[in-house]
Amino acid sequence: MSNSNKTIGLKEAISIGIGGMVGGGIFAVLGLAVSLAKGGTPIAFLIAGIIALLTSYSYVKLTKKFPDRGGTVRFINEGFGKTIFSGSINNLLWVSYIIMLSLYASAFGSYAQNLLPLVNKTIDFHIYASAIIILATAINYYSIKVVSKIESYSVIIKLIILLGFVGVGIYGLEGNPHLEQLQITNWETPLQLLTGGMVIFLAYEGFELIANAAPDIKDPDKNISKAYFYSVIFVILLYIIIAIVTVGSLSFETIKKAEEYVLAEAAKPVLGQVGFTVITIAAMISTFSAINASLYGGSRVSYEIAEDDELPHSLTDSFWNHPIGLLITAILNLILTNTLNLESISTAGSIGFLLIFATVNFVGFKLSNKINGSKFIHIIGFLFCLIASITLITQQFKDNLIGVVISVSIIASCLLGEFIYKTYFDHQNSKKVNNR
Repeated sequence: MSNSNKTIGLKEAISIGIGGMVGGGIFAVLGLAVSLAKGGTPIAFLIAGIIALLTSYSYVKLTKKFPDRGGTVRFINEGFGKTIFSGSINNLLWVSYIIMLSLYASAFGSYAQNLLPLVNKTIDFHIYASAIIILATAINYYSIKVVSKIESYSVIIKLIILLGFVGVGIYGLEGNPHLEQLQITNWETPLQLLTGGMVIFLAYEGFELIANAAPDIKDPDKNISKAYFYSVIFVILLYIIIAIVTVGSLSFETIKKAEEYVLAEAAKPVLGQVGFTVITIAAMISTFSAINASLYGGSRVSYEIAEDDELPHSLTDSFWNHPIGLLITAILNLILTNTLNLESISTAGSIGFLLIFATVNFVGFKLSNKINGSKFIHIIGFLFCLIASITLITQQFKDNLIGVVISVSIIASCLLGEFIYKTYFDHQNSKKVNNR
């Protein structure tokens, strides 16, 4: 493809990365991070950000060598071939997309119930969370152009509001008695800080969407690396400042009480009810756009995996002129959102993406000569992701057993399902060959 036919410049590529990360994660997981890390929440976000930054190095090298709309799916297949292992990791990627969608839908439901109460908080949550999934699915079926328009406008809206929140919040910190909560004496243990950072790791996941847009990026040799690194570094700084403002503005008790909509609560000390309402609306716009984009992304992942014969080929079939995976993704999203709590959703999603990113880092290490990468950086990224996922599983085993059981069950199901499918698929193929 010549450079003149490519449509995505550096600014657009960076906005894809930022839009993917600041999709809805920060609105959903900020309160959870504070509950786990307390005054060390900015450090928890920094730890998670460093792992994302190391992993983005592997993505840069792999994206330049293998620019493909399959993104992560293509990289894993390049590293391991079309094996049971690569198939199960790619299936885990699809499931992790669905989990991420549930996180966004849960966040939407939590914020919406405060802005527009209907019956009671529990029922309202399920009504709003389910309604937004159904609406986003309908929009995806109606027009992909509408999805991309919503995403491009919402990136601007949410960044303006979040940067405004940061500016006003920093101003409001002066003289706030809760500022002392940021002192080291109020930090949790290093292990708990790591756990806090890993539970909310989903808030950084979206930078990998740049890989899917790679074939359309102008001047890829320069712009791909800049897009990844600029977007990840910007989001790390944004999250750290948001964490400082939140912990410095509200007591730990208030944060715990408003855990699922804490960003709106943090706007109250300076801006009162107006601030609460503005941030709530921003959260709803942000999570809605993230659901829209991730539904499309999830359906594409299932299509790519099925095309590579790592899932039944029937998943490449269409339903209302869209891959059947879109409908399946939406249905599974509805089930998860209405059955799991926020911490379990976040834990399962973060473990999934940490293992996927560990695999991508290992592919970078394995193919380092081919992709002109640093073996040291690739292997450090791999080890960090692996250690972080093991730490998260062991720490959450004590406090959130359901989340861990769900996570391990999902991983085991992806592996077992791929083993059964590959065994059956190969058997069917060999029968066809023998019958010729």
